[in-house]
Parts: sequence; structure tokens; C-alpha cells
Amino acid sequence: MRERLRLAIPNKGRLVEPTIQLLHDAGLVFEAHDRSLVARVQNYDLDVLFVRTNDIIEFVGDAVADLGVTGVDLLAESRADLPLVRALGYGRCRLAAAVPSDSPHRGVDDLAGLRVATAHPNVTRRFFDEKAIPVEVIPISGAVEVAPRLGLAEAIVDLVSTGSTLVMNGLRPIGDVLESEAILVASPTAQRERADDLAAIDTMFSAVIAARSRKYLMMNAPAGRLVELEALLPGLESPSIIPLAHDGMVAIHSVVDADDVWALLPRLKAAGASGILVLPIEKILP
Repeated sequence: MRERLRLAIPNKGRLVEPTIQLLHDAGLVFEAHDRSLVARVQNYDLDVLFVRTNDIIEFVGDAVADLGVTGVDLLAESRADLPLVRALGYGRCRLAAAVPSDSPHRGVDDLAGLRVATAHPNVTRRFFDEKAIPVEVIPISGAVEVAPRLGLAEAIVDLVSTGSTLVMNGLRPIGDVLESEAILVASPTAQRERADDLAAIDTMFSAVIAARSRKYLMMNAPAGRLVELEALLPGLESPSIIPLAHDGMVAIHSVVDADDVWALLPRLKAAGASGILVLPIEKILP
């Protein structure tokens, strides 16, 4: 059995930079070069394989790699039965059905009997079959947005993040087919034979992901306002309270959701908090 774990990640595309950032934020030290196929992690028994996006699922399924970073859409399209270890919180997008802006069709039900072009034929076919909407799925490998203009199809199913590409090509969405984001998948062989090793990698990643969505708050406050302030701080657990040198004053430390911070600060100040510090968190192990 190989001693070093292997993690396959995309070598091109929108998932590359955030995936490498996740690995570095997890404390893994390695050098990634444009032409590298393998990067050896210096401080952990792990090799990072830079693989074509469409090959990652096969690498993991064949146990060439123990873990892989891919998208929900790609896993669904491949129909591979790989264990999902964790959603990674980036690369969010959706597979959406779209039609030309001047089309009379307003929903996916209106596509019955029409042609739908897509680079995700398996997901698209399954979606319409489950809804009992008869369509002709036209597989196309690239430039899906131009299919209606070229007369290949009346509609498309394609990945959408902001929707700007659809607008640029004179298209508008009429329904979502699948929500997608980056995920960590495992080889069934590795999950069976190296469960502890996979759990260690998952712990690294989960600690970083949890920290990204939270902030650490520190503040001073009158002890008499503690109950009021505590009610405003729905942290992971009860906040830490530390007596200060000045009588009647305490320091409060708490972890809060990052999305709540700006709405929370004026309420904390109104409740008597002062010297409020908002700090980033590197990692959290709940």
C-alpha cells in the first residue's frame, strides 16, 4: 500500500485557484507550477496531482488518487458512485435551462418536444425524464450558448454563475436543473482501507471552511450589561467572559457568523460594548 495519500485537483479552470488556496490555508506546504503534474507536500504525507478536470472522477474511481476535488455537476454527469466527503464552499454555480431572449418559452415545461443542447447530457436527460417532459437532448462539447443561434437547438442547459454570459449571448434562464459547487470525493478503496487518513484531510479542510464564515469578536463592557450583550452574541458556544483590572468591567470574546458582523456592531455598541475588535479566524475545530 502507498504510504503517501494522493489528492487529484483540476489543472485548469475556475476551481484551480480556490482549491490551491484551500490547501495552503490548511497549512499544506507545496509548490504549484503551471507545468507540474505532481506536487509533493513538504509537511504532510500527501501528493497533489494536477489532472484534467474531466479525468478527476476516473482517477479517484480507479484508486489512482485517494481523494479528488471536483464539481457536483461533473460527478452527477459521470454517474460515478463516489463517496462525498465534504462540500467545499466555493465554485458555486448552477446548471440552468435557457432560451433566446425573444423566445416565447417561459418555463421548462414549454420545452416539450424541442431540442436542448448541453455539455451535460446525462444530467439534462435525467432532469427532463423525471419531470416527464419529452425533449431531444443534443450533446455538445463547447460553446453551448451559440447553439440556438446556429439552429442546433431551441434551448440550452449550461453552467451559470452570474448569468452575464447568457445575457451576452442573447439568452435568458427559464429554470434551474442542478445546483453545483466544489466538493471533495473519495475513492471507495481509500475510504475502506485508509479511513483515518482521509478523516485527517477532511479535518484540515473543514477547519478552514468553518473559519471562513466566522469572525472573532473581542470587546470591553460593563459587567452590569453582560446579560444584554450575551443575548446579542449567538456564537458557537457561550462567550468567554474575562474580568478586567477596572472594577465592574469585563472583556467578552465570542465567535460570530461573518455575515452578521456589520449588523451586530452598532447593537453591541448601543448595549455598552467598547473597544470592539473584529478579527479573522484561521481555523475552527467545532
